Amino acid sequence: MTGRYPQLTAPPGSCDTHIHFYNDAYPTAPTALMTPPNALVEDYKMVQKRLGLDRVVVVQPTTYGTDNRCQLDAMKTFGANARGVVVPDPSITEAELQDLTDAGVCGARFHMLPGGALDWDVLEAMAARVHNFGWHVQLQMNGREFPEREALLKRLPCDLVVDHVGRFMGPVPVSDSAFKTLLGFLERGRCWVKLSAPYESSENGPPGWEDVRAEARELAKSTPERMLWASNWPHPGQAHPPDEAELLDLLLNWVDDAATRTKILRDNPAELYRF
Repeated sequence: MTGRYPQLTAPPGSCDTHIHFYNDAYPTAPTALMTPPNALVEDYKMVQKRLGLDRVVVVQPTTYGTDNRCQLDAMKTFGANARGVVVPDPSITEAELQDLTDAGVCGARFHMLPGGALDWDVLEAMAARVHNFGWHVQLQMNGREFPEREALLKRLPCDLVVDHVGRFMGPVPVSDSAFKTLLGFLERGRCWVKLSAPYESSENGPPGWEDVRAEARELAKSTPERMLWASNWPHPGQAHPPDEAELLDLLLNWVDDAATRTKILRDNPAELYRF
């Protein structure tokens, strides 16, 4: 895998907060809607080096359901520079949660779109359990539905991490009630948003994904201390995946100053993921 180098120079300690690994040595879950081609540790390490990044957060993809072995095995190769977000089976024991915590896992993922392994009916109970281990809930859903889920999400005892600029399908103006609900989560101080994967919601498309730009800029302006960046490598489901350098350079367009970009790339993930 090759690509260009970014214009943005990432500060030391920068973190890619959302990547997946795929390996056909691990079985596809019956709930999965896709099995992407292999995307292995050696492939990502070339991307990581090209972008000048030091840390990574490995996130369980929908392909493997609640079988987290592929991601956990990949995490081990990064040592102390990796953290994990898994999809815990509701039957998981406290001892197993502790083992995952010891291995560097710090989040439970809920993918509330087709193919996800956990549903809304287990979210609150699981959030209460993982909160005891210092984990957060990572949530991916259609951001247009935030108002109807607001009460539930505000009841969660742990931090909430929202994927992909809120993943409003399609993008909404910043005056929209759904976007304002997300801003409300951020203002409460226990929510984070990943400035990532604009292609998951954009209707304009590359290179600028201009219809996502206003959302990203407003989020970064409102609570810069709660923003994260991620590549979403290897861009599952994308027929024409973008160059990761292009995605990193979006921060030059979405964020006006270098100090805030340093927060987003290094300081904020260091706080959330406890690097």
